[in-house]
Amino acid sequence: MSHRTIPIVAAADSRQRKRSAPKGRGVEPEALAEVQQLLGASSRSRDLLIEHLHKLQDRFGHLSARHLAALAREMDMAQTEVYEVATFYHHFDVVKEGEVAPAALTVRVCDGLSCEMAGAGELLQRLPEILGREVRVIAAPCIGRCEQAPAVAVGQHPLAQASTASVLAAVRAGHTTHHNEGHVDFDAYLEEGGYALLKTCIAGELDIDDILKELEGSGLRGLGGAGFPTGRKWRIVRNEAAPRLMAVNIDEGEPGTFKDRVYLERDPHRFLEGMLIAAWAVGIAGIYLYLRDEYHGCRTMLQAELDKLRARPPWPGMPHIELRRGAGAYICGEESAMIESIEGKRGIPRLRPPYVAQVGLFGRPTLEHNFETLYWVRDILERGGAWFASQGRHGRKGLRSFSVSGRVRQPGVKLAPAGITIRELIDEHCGGMAEGHTFYAYLPGGASGGILPATMGDIPLDFDTLQPYGCFIGSAAVVVLSDQDTAVGAARNLMRFFKHESCGQCTPCRNGTAKAVVLIERPQWDLELLADLSAVMRDASICGLGQAAPNPIDCVVKYFPEELK
Repeated sequence: MSHRTIPIVAAADSRQRKRSAPKGRGVEPEALAEVQQLLGASSRSRDLLIEHLHKLQDRFGHLSARHLAALAREMDMAQTEVYEVATFYHHFDVVKEGEVAPAALTVRVCDGLSCEMAGAGELLQRLPEILGREVRVIAAPCIGRCEQAPAVAVGQHPLAQASTASVLAAVRAGHTTHHNEGHVDFDAYLEEGGYALLKTCIAGELDIDDILKELEGSGLRGLGGAGFPTGRKWRIVRNEAAPRLMAVNIDEGEPGTFKDRVYLERDPHRFLEGMLIAAWAVGIAGIYLYLRDEYHGCRTMLQAELDKLRARPPWPGMPHIELRRGAGAYICGEESAMIESIEGKRGIPRLRPPYVAQVGLFGRPTLEHNFETLYWVRDILERGGAWFASQGRHGRKGLRSFSVSGRVRQPGVKLAPAGITIRELIDEHCGGMAEGHTFYAYLPGGASGGILPATMGDIPLDFDTLQPYGCFIGSAAVVVLSDQDTAVGAARNLMRFFKHESCGQCTPCRNGTAKAVVLIERPQWDLELLADLSAVMRDASICGLGQAAPNPIDCVVKYFPEELK
């Protein structure tokens, strides 16, 4: 039997030809030169990616594809890594090839609940026509100025109780930056006895164990929302292996919250001294401050005060302090997401364990704190833990800084006893309800803390007192609703916010918030389906955003059934 013979031809050299350039978009020499000039002598370390993206955004008004490619080359990173970070954060405007760059000036109109009640919707409707095409007008999630509702940012310049006339005047006058004034600066703080307590600690006149006991006796807990006992946290991190780091959360993205900004604008060094005492007691090698991007005036002021502190350090050899800039992501209020952002990555929450106290920033044990928690350290140690603990009401301990907004006569930060009720807070600290408004409902803990009716206005406001009602105090952001508002309308606003701010990592939160918005926008709510959706989000979401997002809906169903008829 004959077989067909197939001749074998010698194959050509199969060795892969070396690439003359890296895969992906080529880097334009002009764009690379612009990036190199903008970055100057600053480090090209991977964790500074977001800082360098801010420099490009500030200089050119957007992030072009050519500049992103050049930045990736300059930082020795993959272009995909740079792109995924740039597109994650709301304050970066990525412009691809063929797309039109945004207008040189952006006006952000806050559409958070307090601002919506104060007329933000009308501003968003009228401003584009008034300002013209040369100005971009966009809706923005809460910008941390709820007591000034409706709040607007013209570039980086905030406007309180904004109107079409005041926005137009600011645009025409070129008021696009903000400078904080009236704060207690470094010299004034020293004259008032500032940093004396820190020097006493460094000199060994105070024992670390005594300080920890004082904090534990005060009952001070984390004031960013989680409420973890401060003294216990210091002990836990102190017992971990060195080097240990500290990360301070000043992102303050919870709608209705603005207390940290107000205290920072007034007395930055009181916070910094508390921070340094914590660093000394725990044995911290480096400190990272994470400040939300909307607080432009605070950032320039804080950087200037840090420079003064470094020039005349009250603690020789004090830890290195870095100020990092957020980029518009509510999720970065979650401690592990904030750490990811400080490391120059997307703000994606980590799975736990391990906890950040064990494996945190750059893989090291990390003491993570909210701004206000550290703000109280000096007062507690000087006056005694018993003093702080004695300030409570209705059986509670301590003081709380309530960010109050909405339908009250005098909104603002109200320092009041822990355990005060909403009725007492409104009457004693806010001058009562606004003219023509009757108390109807309230949010005791910001967007995720739930909604309660006025008939439940005698519940002490503190950690652990609201959980039996399906709510929590969180960061003590109180939004007051009147008879001119509805709980359904508030829930719709809050769920749109959660949908916008979900990081997208886990399906229950990503799809759940989107589905919830669709369901509650309908005239008739499908209560059975909403209950199933709520259960899945609570049980299966990775972090607190998805777990707490159903709270407003569940509270409407439970406490405001008449609005659903």
